[in-house]
Amino acid sequence: MNPRHRAARRGLLALLLCSALGVQAAPQVLHCGQVFDANSARLLGEHSLVIEDGRIRELRPGRLDAEALGASAIDLAGHTCLPGLIDMHVHLGSETNPAAYSEGFRLNPEDYAYRSVGYARSTLMAGFTTVRDLGGLQTIALRDAINQGRIPGPRIFAAGKSLATTGGHADPRNGVSRELAQSLGWPGPEEGVLSGPYEARRAVRQRYKEGSDVIKLTATGGVLSFARSGDNPQFMEDEIRAIVETARDYGYKVAAHAHGKEGMRRAIVAGVDSIEHGTYMDDEIFQLMRKHGTYYVPTITAGAFVSEKAREAGYYPEIVRPKAARIGALIQGTFGRAQAAGVKIAFGTDAGVFPHGDNAREFELMVEAGMSPANALQSATKNAAELLGEWESLGSLEPGKHADVVAVAGNPLEDVTLLREVQFVMKAGTVVKTP
Repeated sequence: MNPRHRAARRGLLALLLCSALGVQAAPQVLHCGQVFDANSARLLGEHSLVIEDGRIRELRPGRLDAEALGASAIDLAGHTCLPGLIDMHVHLGSETNPAAYSEGFRLNPEDYAYRSVGYARSTLMAGFTTVRDLGGLQTIALRDAINQGRIPGPRIFAAGKSLATTGGHADPRNGVSRELAQSLGWPGPEEGVLSGPYEARRAVRQRYKEGSDVIKLTATGGVLSFARSGDNPQFMEDEIRAIVETARDYGYKVAAHAHGKEGMRRAIVAGVDSIEHGTYMDDEIFQLMRKHGTYYVPTITAGAFVSEKAREAGYYPEIVRPKAARIGALIQGTFGRAQAAGVKIAFGTDAGVFPHGDNAREFELMVEAGMSPANALQSATKNAAELLGEWESLGSLEPGKHADVVAVAGNPLEDVTLLREVQFVMKAGTVVKTP
């Protein structure tokens, strides 16, 4: 090991020790061979990042003398530094497996909670320092534990319980016997199941009471729900409008799961901020989204995964397999047309529908569908931060923002598969993964 590498290693060990002891560390200097600028979606060449108190203090061209600044140094020469990646659609409370549909009858909430700790760590180690979790009550507690420094994980913006219509996608009693459903009680707005604008408002207010950060509704049927249709509209427009209007009172953004065209149309016109999945979009929907400024969060990886697993007998219930085979395979093509039509795109994968930590596969599928690697990276940084409403703090390597930094060995604009092998992860100034 040469002297420069030894010095870098000593500095990194000191940072980790200070973090473990709760001691305020000295400023840090990251020497980056290249830096990705999320604003222009291009590489800036060799730069140094000065990190202090969990924020980016400076971004300067060239290689700074860390010792002169009284700072420790981390050498990432030969690496490209990027803003911490943001996944706008994950489910950290669960992960796909062939027994998933029966586990709800056997497992307790604490079982799911302990599993989610591992899923959160896998996501962070993959370079995703921020996620938007779109469904699961235990994720609010997971978010709080991460924020308190009790466990490692990404910064979470949690929806809590997704909102559904009676019998719709995200109704927790779907697929349950009538006798069992009656013993459990028919779900209402407090459990995220509603009928009519009045109950829609109650459901949003309950999410506020529980501590959600964002509202998620299921505007159409879903691929993996225990029901026949994966694309029929499941909310009336006045119900969606009541959700959106109430959400605005509490400062919430609204994400709408939607596969079918009519459900998407109702959600966009009613004012949702993003359409998730969007399988059956067409030119009319693209035009509506451009008019209303609605973001598209594609989740191509989930579509590819479920279409693959639909061919595997026994992985999904028989009522689910035809939907998974038909709908999942279409999302990549829809994405290609949407980005060519100028629809605003924010990166999102639906991780949990496929194994957590594999989120970066989405970049490859986006590029296969026609998006440039630079714009794909911009969708997971600048665009995602803007959709979150967190552009002031996240999404780029600029002074004043959270020191969320990831690095890959090489140039991801030439080889987007490098993003599957993130070498370095820093979240809020704390190093959690090194080359």
